[in-house]
Amino acid sequence: MELPGAGLNSNECESVSSKEKMSEEFEANTMDFLVDLPFATIDIKEDSEITDVPKVNLERSKENECNNKEQIKKRKKKRKDYQPNYFLSIPITNKEITKGIKILQNAIIQQDEQLAKAMSSDGSFHITLLVMQLLNEDDVNIGIDALLELKPFVEEILQGKPLTLPFEGVDTFGNQVGFVKLAEGDHINSLLEIADAAKRTFQEKGILAGESRTFKPHLTFMKLSRSPWLWKKGVKKIDPKLYEKFIGHRFGEEVVHCIDLCSMLKKKQSNGYYHCESSIVIGPKPIGIRDLINEALCRERMGLQSKVKEIKALLLKPEIQAKIRRELFEGRFINNSNQGNDVDFSATLT
Repeated sequence: MELPGAGLNSNECESVSSKEKMSEEFEANTMDFLVDLPFATIDIKEDSEITDVPKVNLERSKENECNNKEQIKKRKKKRKDYQPNYFLSIPITNKEITKGIKILQNAIIQQDEQLAKAMSSDGSFHITLLVMQLLNEDDVNIGIDALLELKPFVEEILQGKPLTLPFEGVDTFGNQVGFVKLAEGDHINSLLEIADAAKRTFQEKGILAGESRTFKPHLTFMKLSRSPWLWKKGVKKIDPKLYEKFIGHRFGEEVVHCIDLCSMLKKKQSNGYYHCESSIVIGPKPIGIRDLINEALCRERMGLQSKVKEIKALLLKPEIQAKIRRELFEGRFINNSNQGNDVDFSATLT
């Protein structure tokens, strides 16, 4: 009986073995990469499953494989360069909640003073709806447009009802980030819907947005990464005993009145809150005149941006550019022919 591969010489065997090894490595690398993608919540098999193909399509399969490799390289580079620097924030301003958090923070600091540097600062308490990368002023303007376009989706989700967020209890992410929890209820579903609408709206504008992990709304009050030297001093985890008295504590309720587009890196405001590029007012009633003014200014800015885009598009038209060149050339010709004039007007035209 003839063994499998008995008709192949040693060189052919090595070639087959090499091809199989390369195929396995490509499949493994593809799977690893897709797992790391920020939006890979669908079944990975849908995008990367390798199936048998007829021999007549072998050449086409090889061509598609090369194209897939190139696409994966581009996506991998894009993902590697993705560093969020902006986020959508729901500010927490209820004094009952912020006072309760300060009491919690002080209770932890009394037990371990070196954790003071890990605490969130006054005025910065918020819930993050979405993180994104905005690299320049044009990106920021696109982000502002996306935020304004998000408002009708939020209004449709809330149906004219207020969004009230009750905070109760304390937990951590991997003993590294301490947060106040949201109590269970329909408000969580509303938040999830708003977060999903925000992600979709910003991504449709071409903005890199979102995270690989599932969205879990929370109110951060401390983070060990805020003070890297804690690790060097041996503080590598938040001990649950530090906050055990607050595990069932009710901190209060926040009625959401706005969503802000904030910068992670720009200097914070005097009240401790993040630098805010734009806001939308949500809920049945605005919180005050200031919110109405801010929203009116945002809409005015959006109108101006639209006009600037129209002017840019007009200047890019070949016939307009030709007309500009013709007028500039004629201006230079007239000035050059006037030798008696000491002033060089052509310099002002270029």
